[in-house]
Amino acid sequence: MTGWVAAAGLGPGADALITPEVSDALAQATDVIGYIPYVARVAQRPGLTLHASDNRVELDRAVHALTLAAQGKRVAVVSSGDPGVFAMASALFEALEAGPEGWRDLDIRVLPGITAMLAAAARAGAPLGHDFCAINLSDNLKPWPLIERRLRLAAQADFAMAFYNPRSRSRPEGFGRALAILREECGEDRLILFARAVSTPEEMLRVVPLSRATPDMADMRTMVIVGSSRTRLIDRSGPPILYTPRSAA
Repeated sequence: MTGWVAAAGLGPGADALITPEVSDALAQATDVIGYIPYVARVAQRPGLTLHASDNRVELDRAVHALTLAAQGKRVAVVSSGDPGVFAMASALFEALEAGPEGWRDLDIRVLPGITAMLAAAARAGAPLGHDFCAINLSDNLKPWPLIERRLRLAAQADFAMAFYNPRSRSRPEGFGRALAILREECGEDRLILFARAVSTPEEMLRVVPLSRATPDMADMRTMVIVGSSRTRLIDRSGPPILYTPRSAA
């Protein structure tokens, strides 16, 4: 048996948003490895072993996947969204670089998925229609001063900004600090989208100016998108449309 590892993106939540390529890899896999809620999205079947683990053991998961593949297993390492966006693909390659030389000859694939950022933007309209950046607001893997510096510079450059992991239960104060920085740099009228659990039955979208944004509007299932100075809101009888024109001025 020839082993392989596929870092697979499960998309933002709905099964309809999982790509056929990822579905095919899951159908062929002998083992699925990932964070507990992501592994729970994979249906059990004969011949498949599910390996669920805590959220803070990315490198352990990556080593486990590479070890199994070296033994001839077909391993899918699952992440929500896209595996290359704040997810398991980077951890997999970090483990590969530090691991045995023989691992480098393994068949390793990255199978893209629809990110929470793009799914949220599509639901709201097109807020990422011009230049934008993505910032992970969690300080688990980087210090807060670095997050603050990137926030300020991105705001000063007038990027639209997509925020992952805005507000955790263990560190709820960080997002409030982020909002204060944004008000300093962008002003009170800048539009901000809170998109929670996009593509699931719990989906909820809300667009407010920064002056009305509060920390409790976000949690770890919320994608936050802050518009640029050019971002606009179109009012209509249905849900309003948030978009950023493609022209820079």
